[in-house]
Amino acid sequence: MIRVSSPHITDEDVEAVVRVLRSGMLAFGPVGEEFERELARYLEVKHAVAVSSGTAALYLSLRALGVGPGDEVVVPDFTFFATASTVLLAGAKPVLVDVELETYTVDPSQLEGAATDRVRAVVPVHLYGHPADMDQVLRVASERGAHVVEDCAQALGAEFRGRRVGGLGHAAALSFYPTKTITTGEGGAVATNEDQIADAVRFLRSHGQRQKYYHVELGWNMRMSDVQAALGLSQLRRVDRMIEKRRALARIYVEELSPVPGLRLPVERPWAKHAYNLFTVWVEGEGTRDRLARFLGERGVETAVHYPVPLHRQPALAGVRKARGCCPNSEEASKHVLSLPLHPGLSEDDVLRVSRLVKEFFCS
Repeated sequence: MIRVSSPHITDEDVEAVVRVLRSGMLAFGPVGEEFERELARYLEVKHAVAVSSGTAALYLSLRALGVGPGDEVVVPDFTFFATASTVLLAGAKPVLVDVELETYTVDPSQLEGAATDRVRAVVPVHLYGHPADMDQVLRVASERGAHVVEDCAQALGAEFRGRRVGGLGHAAALSFYPTKTITTGEGGAVATNEDQIADAVRFLRSHGQRQKYYHVELGWNMRMSDVQAALGLSQLRRVDRMIEKRRALARIYVEELSPVPGLRLPVERPWAKHAYNLFTVWVEGEGTRDRLARFLGERGVETAVHYPVPLHRQPALAGVRKARGCCPNSEEASKHVLSLPLHPGLSEDDVLRVSRLVKEFFCS
C-alpha cells in the first residue's frame, strides 16, 4: 500500500528518543528547552513554546491574547475542526468566512465584512502547506484592532514573501502530529515575537503556575515531554531536506498530471513557497472524486479527503455566525478535493505509479 501520509522516522530519531528514555528525565526538561530554542531559530521568531498538541497551541494562543467571552474570532470555514472549536473553548464565538478555490486559504474579500468591532482575533490557516495572503489578513486585522493567530499546523517551512510563516502575526500555532512535516508523535508549539504572549503560554501550559506549587491562574497540563521533544529535535535538524523532498515529488505530480482533463492541481502563488504537507487535487464532476478514491484504493494507493465536512455543517458548531456570502466555495471544496500520497518516504517511482493510475482512471 502506498500511504497517503507517513512519518519519516530514521535511526537517528530512534537513537535520540532512546537517549532520553535511558536518562530517566522523561517529562519536559532540557531536551524540550533545546527543541524550543532550535524551533524559534528555524522560524526566525523570539519564542517557541512547546505544548501537547496543535489544538493546545491554538487554544493557548487565544487565551494568551485575552480572547474570551463577548469576543469573536474570524476563522475560515474550510479547515480542521480545532481551528474553530478552540475559539469556543476559550469562551469566544467563531465567525466563519469562505476560502478561495486556488489555495483553499481564507478569501481576503470576506474579511472586510466579517471583522466587526467585536472581533478580537483573526486566524488565517495556511492550508495544505500554502500560505494565506497575509498582507490582506494583517491589513484588515490592524484596521479593526484585532490580533492575528496563524494556524501553521500544515505549513512548517512554508514562506510568504520570503519569510517563514509562524512569525507574521502576533502568535502562531504549530502541530507535530504524525501526518505533519515533522512529528513528535503528538505535540505542538506556540511561536511568537512577543514576550508577554510567550510568558502567558508557558504558565498556562503548566497549571497556571509562575513557580512550582504557586498558581496565579487556572491552567492545564499541556506540556510536551522530553521524549517527544527528542524526536522533534532530531526531525527539525533535517526539516529542510524533508520539505525539499516533498516539493520535488510534487513537481513530478504536476508534470505527470497537468494534461489530465477533469483534474485541477495545487497552485503556488508567486509570493509563496508551498511546503506541500499535502498534495490535494480538485476532481471535477459529481461523485467522481469518490470513484477515483475507490479506484486507487483497490490498486493499493491510499487517499484522503481534507475535509469532507465544512465547519458550518459540523453539528458541534450549530448556530455559529457566518459572514455574508459564506460559504459556497467551502461547500464545493468539500465535495471535490482529494489528497494523493505525498511524504518523504515515497520514491519517485511511487509517485509515477500513482500518476499512471490517475491517468488510467480518467482515460478509461
